[in-house]
Amino acid sequence: MTDVYEMLAKHLDKLPASFPATDSGVELRILKRLFTPKEADAAMALTMFPESADTIAKKLGKNESDIEKLFYSMSKKGLIGRSGKEQNKYMAANFITGIWEYNVNNLDEKLIRDVNEYIPQIWEKSWVKQKTQQLRVIPISKSIPVEMNVMPYEEAESIIKKQSKIVVATCICRKEQNMVGHGCDRPLETCLMLGAGAFFYEQNGIGRPISQEEALEILNTGIEAGLVLQPSNSQKPFVICMCCGCCCLVLKNLNRLDEPAKVACTNYYVIVSEDDCTGCGNCEDICQMGAITVEDESAVVSLARCIGCGLCVTRCEFNATTLVEKEESEKYTIPANTIEEFMNMARERGLI
Repeated sequence: MTDVYEMLAKHLDKLPASFPATDSGVELRILKRLFTPKEADAAMALTMFPESADTIAKKLGKNESDIEKLFYSMSKKGLIGRSGKEQNKYMAANFITGIWEYNVNNLDEKLIRDVNEYIPQIWEKSWVKQKTQQLRVIPISKSIPVEMNVMPYEEAESIIKKQSKIVVATCICRKEQNMVGHGCDRPLETCLMLGAGAFFYEQNGIGRPISQEEALEILNTGIEAGLVLQPSNSQKPFVICMCCGCCCLVLKNLNRLDEPAKVACTNYYVIVSEDDCTGCGNCEDICQMGAITVEDESAVVSLARCIGCGLCVTRCEFNATTLVEKEESEKYTIPANTIEEFMNMARERGLI
């Protein structure tokens, strides 16, 4: 008889963000730490499309009240998604971004150890092979040249000012790394949840509601701390992450690649004017991807490593660094919404 956790792992691997099997079985250890056998079995009834308890109950031939109680409990534990105001609807959640982040308040060292063992394998087996990543990189506004016409969904301030509901949450990457002694001193409360995601985070007690003004203040604090801006990968993002290269599970694994610029979803890169550069090294110090080195008293950019975040531009006191748009043929087309993003991911993985 197939183990329920093996079945759940295969179910999660059929979701857009993947959950591949490993030789060590670490993915099964993670599921056993998070799900009871009953919850694991129930989670397999869900897809990425929200359904009400009565719909799920009819499909399974079970009592609606029992289904509502079970799935509401699972959603509060961060094992599945939940949406709706007048009537709850439930859906499957990707392991990342999803289940892992929903459990930011439930971390322990054993779970952290297992997830940190597993993430590099997800990268190798799945993510690095995909064109569509779950997060994209947008430039810091101060780094954008006046003459550059940037779309509103490529600018964090514009994204924030369009939101009617914003919740700020703790960055799970820096929190979990701090818990095991490998963290940094950058701000923790930096994940900006937007729209439906904000309601879910607030209702589950994993974030606090804030105004647009406070969100902009948090954004500026993150930029001053040298964090890379990474919203979810659509023109209508549900989160803006602020990430460091030492803790962030995305940047940390991008850093391990020889050419991270080929994997990151970004439409920009930085160039340096040798005539204006003094070789002060500020840009080299702030770069989260090791894309800049000072050679012969001038900064040199590795275009294979530059992900176009613009941090170096904000730190240059001599206007020697400039953010540049990629050629049209090299630009990444940003999905219109989360549904299109997930469909693209599923298509690239051969699921549809």
